[in-house]
Amino acid sequence: MGHVQGLRCRECSRSFPAAALHVCDFCFGPLEVAYDYAAVAASVSRESIAAGPPTIWRYGAMLPVAHDDAVDLGAGFTPLVRADRLASALGLGELWVKDDTRNPTGSFKDRVVSVALTKSRELGFKVAACASTGNLANSVAAHAARAAMDSYVFVPANLERVKIQTTAVFGGNLIAVDGNYDDVNRLCAELASEHPDWAFVNVNVRPYYSEGSKTLAFEVAEQLGWEVPDHVVVPIASGSQLTKIHKGFHELTAVGLVEGGDSVRISGAQAEGCSPVATAFAEGSDIVRPVRPDTIAKSLAIGNPADGWYALQVARSTGGAIGSVTDAEIVEGIRLLARTEGIFAETAGGVTIATLAKLAASGVVRSDERVVAYVTGTGLKTVEALGDDVGPSAVIPPTLEAFAAVVEKGTTR
Repeated sequence: MGHVQGLRCRECSRSFPAAALHVCDFCFGPLEVAYDYAAVAASVSRESIAAGPPTIWRYGAMLPVAHDDAVDLGAGFTPLVRADRLASALGLGELWVKDDTRNPTGSFKDRVVSVALTKSRELGFKVAACASTGNLANSVAAHAARAAMDSYVFVPANLERVKIQTTAVFGGNLIAVDGNYDDVNRLCAELASEHPDWAFVNVNVRPYYSEGSKTLAFEVAEQLGWEVPDHVVVPIASGSQLTKIHKGFHELTAVGLVEGGDSVRISGAQAEGCSPVATAFAEGSDIVRPVRPDTIAKSLAIGNPADGWYALQVARSTGGAIGSVTDAEIVEGIRLLARTEGIFAETAGGVTIATLAKLAASGVVRSDERVVAYVTGTGLKTVEALGDDVGPSAVIPPTLEAFAAVVEKGTTR
């Protein structure tokens, strides 16, 4: 891995080896992977990427692992859908939806977990673990099963039932905790100290895990013919995904694969019931104050987002914005995307689409921009959020006359 220089503190810039570390021991700032971009540029090209597999591992030369033996369920290279009907509904011009509902366990988390467990196995770990709001739990359990690793997955006890079942089915250890995600995360931080031989994907191997989100930028650029969009809208939970998409566009420019990656405007989306970053943005503050989550968008319900401050700075520095939407607007966002483009998103996707609608209405997202909205998980995991408003157009006896009567009343769509 000659292209990886090691880890670097995001606050004081001190350097560390590429080990299972995540916090600077001098200033306690978060660590991230540092690359030798000249070495990356010498080893990667558009042609070499095109010759690679139709997964995130086509970009292996830009990821922080030796990927010859990747823990791989086939994550990535999901569709980038031209969304003309949705664009028309929102008064936009060129709009695309990055449809990460198509990943192996139904969310973008397969990208980050594939990288994290590949690195974990490289570092000699035998046990995979995580704190999760659901999607990460699914993915860690599935990838650990594939890698023949033991797993311990910790989730809030009130998680959506489908996410509980689609984690437990993989046979690992699923621990439900009475509390919200921030309580679960604190417990896992303590457990990481007690079990240094476990790979907590979003604790001690977090610097590598988070790099998987860069592939969401890499793919969009490649799928647009090696051009970058003008503006992207990204849901915010911890804030890591947004910051790494920003890093991904930067890296594409740094290694000569695209031009203009540093000019992409990046906006964020949160649910009002858990919107500490959006609140700080609206107030013009640099302080992201923790909140107690209260929203149907449980996959975004992180009241104390680890990368919230960094997401705030990315939005401001790129000319983007961070908005928030109500639970009712989230459900309408889900339904709007489904009826215009045939994509069924989970509540986080509803947050993205509803926030996009608000930002378009306010002129933050413009009709002359090429826009990409990131939809990061399937709606099959959060069907209960739709309530009783979604159901049959009509219930009829099995006769032609009954159907004709329904049509005559105009109750079918």
